[in-house]
Amino acid sequence: MNEVKSEILVSERQFVIPGETLATGLDFLPSSGCFREDNEIKAKLMGLTKIKERFVGVIPLAGVYIPKQGDGVIGLVEDMQTTIWILDINSPYDAILTLGEAVGEYVDLTKTDISVYYDIGDLIYAKVLNVSKSKQISLTMNDYRSRKLIGGRILKITPSKVPRLIGKEGSMIELIKKSTKCQIIVGQNGIVWLKGEKEALASKAILTIDAESHIVGLTDKISQLLEQGE
Repeated sequence: MNEVKSEILVSERQFVIPGETLATGLDFLPSSGCFREDNEIKAKLMGLTKIKERFVGVIPLAGVYIPKQGDGVIGLVEDMQTTIWILDINSPYDAILTLGEAVGEYVDLTKTDISVYYDIGDLIYAKVLNVSKSKQISLTMNDYRSRKLIGGRILKITPSKVPRLIGKEGSMIELIKKSTKCQIIVGQNGIVWLKGEKEALASKAILTIDAESHIVGLTDKISQLLEQGE
């Protein structure tokens, strides 16, 4: 029996549909959103491909954050080059933060490593400056809210649930902040950073909103949860 050639048949961030063959052979492994059928890796769902080393996966389009200009997002620095940072913003598309949009001063690159400002693994709250037609995402720190986020904990919620978490005129998020004595920053990309006295309680309230945003009387339920404490 002839051995099937190991080959990836799709490109990174390519749109695929359920059942579509993404790779052949046994050198590649199915990741989330994929399955193996004999010597083929196929898509389980509709979405965009994600290829990392030997792993082939699919990022579902349903519930995915699609960046828009002006959005405030929380991103994780994944990589750096001479004058740019590359961030994961919980989207099918990585985001770019250039030195000019990150630092409000002249930087002599012959004497300065840009990691002194932001390093791999750092968490940043930034603003979406531009989204090109080819989905290249540019960020800026030129906003009074933008900063590095140190310590605390991170939660991930469905991006479409962000307005429910914030509430009318910020009422829901302010209720959680006041009751838990936590700083809370909510990214439009569904990433939430919090830090304070009752982080576990704040987390429970936020995740309850994410899971039950559709129910009637949610505000009363969250108020009761916060009053009862951990």
